[in-house]
Amino acid sequence: MAYHSQQGVDTAIVRIFNTYGPRMRSHDGRAIPNFMRQALENAPITVYGDGSQTRSFCYVDDLIRGLHLLAESGEHLPVNLGNPGEFSILELAQTVIRVTSSKSEIVFEALPIDDPQIRQPDITRARQLLGWEPEIELEEGLRRMLPSLGREPLGV
Repeated sequence: MAYHSQQGVDTAIVRIFNTYGPRMRSHDGRAIPNFMRQALENAPITVYGDGSQTRSFCYVDDLIRGLHLLAESGEHLPVNLGNPGEFSILELAQTVIRVTSSKSEIVFEALPIDDPQIRQPDITRARQLLGWEPEIELEEGLRRMLPSLGREPLGV
């Protein structure tokens, strides 16, 4: 905002929420790459707590489309880009097992103290200003990741 206000630079501010897609590093510590790696190895999938904490996941193609729209919009105030659809971590693990046809079992470990129970973006401004909202559902996005992981999506 300082560059925009003081220097007249055309800026845009975006708050990016959980995003996933092909070529993510499998050991980066985030849920989707961890679960996908564990599932493809038929290793146990580690869920912390009882898995009831929720997250929202936005496929990278949707994010890029939102960034492009924001860059062309002339909007200078912050805009949230992410998927407001929530899934429990347990639902995510079960979906990953289904998409990968894995034989993995889900194992539960202690929930970290600072782990938030809910992470969900409010994309009202993105809808109003940009006409943007995510289009790719979680299961479809996970299937699209498989070729970059050396696997073909089911049904191909």
